[in-house]
Amino acid sequence: MSRRVHTVTLRVIAAVPLSPTLKAFTFAPADGGLAAPSGPGAHLRLFLRDGERVHRNAYSLISNPPDRSHLSIIVRRVAASKGGSAFLHERVGEGDVIEAGLPANLFPVVRTARRHLMVSGGIGLTPFLAYIAAFEAAGTPWELHHFCRPDERGVFQQLLARYPASRVHIHCDVDLGGLEAALQRQPLGTHFYTCGPALLMEAAIDLAASLGWPRFRLHSESFGGAAEGGEPFIAVLRRSGLEIAVGAETSLLDAIEAAGVEAPCLCRGGACGQCVTEVAEGEPEHRDHFLDAEERASNRLIMTCVSRARTARLVLEL
Repeated sequence: MSRRVHTVTLRVIAAVPLSPTLKAFTFAPADGGLAAPSGPGAHLRLFLRDGERVHRNAYSLISNPPDRSHLSIIVRRVAASKGGSAFLHERVGEGDVIEAGLPANLFPVVRTARRHLMVSGGIGLTPFLAYIAAFEAAGTPWELHHFCRPDERGVFQQLLARYPASRVHIHCDVDLGGLEAALQRQPLGTHFYTCGPALLMEAAIDLAASLGWPRFRLHSESFGGAAEGGEPFIAVLRRSGLEIAVGAETSLLDAIEAAGVEAPCLCRGGACGQCVTEVAEGEPEHRDHFLDAEERASNRLIMTCVSRARTARLVLEL
């Protein structure tokens, strides 16, 4: 039996442009009830029907988790996207109804931490808006360093205007001097979180590690790019009893989801490791940034969001 994707119906109750490329959406359950529970760092997967195609995109929730009357996200329109962000910006407005998965959390707060230090870049601020609301409610000390383009500074300042200026630091350059000073002055028990462009996250984590921060106190959430095409192949989902064709311009993950089978995923860019799936037969063509050399050489695992098959047939434990 295949595992069917569980979805809920949401109604758009607000769609507000924040800038030419950023738009905020607020949803409420279409049945008038409460939204499913979530927590700081959770994301929402939207299923956007565009004719015969379905855009599947995950967005960090910015709404305060205890308030289950609504769910809110901010979407950046990406010119080179596969269509989900453009679809939301151009074709989804107040009153529209969409399908979504239940909130899931792959970037949770470490609730035992004495203090929280966050570093974000661009749209990577979004999970931290829910973090900060939770920290403020609990009275937990926190500090944020946000990096953005000069033309977007005003938008992010407005999003953070309610919080003390002593805790919010907005940078419009790539100088990490202020972050280095912040890392050096944190008390024991502080946890460090980063979300945003890969280069910023890598630089921030490397800087923290060079200053002696233990790895277990460093946390990140990655978002990758769209998968590239390749040779078509057949994917057999052994547990689901399905055999599906994966086209030259279709990712393995998209083909699995189109068949109605639930598959774990988040970044859809080969970075986060959530879509790792066991391979029973066939040889994967690895294109991810997550598996190590030994795991790749074994040919027993595949990242379905970006990787494909070298053989005409690939049997998966799904």
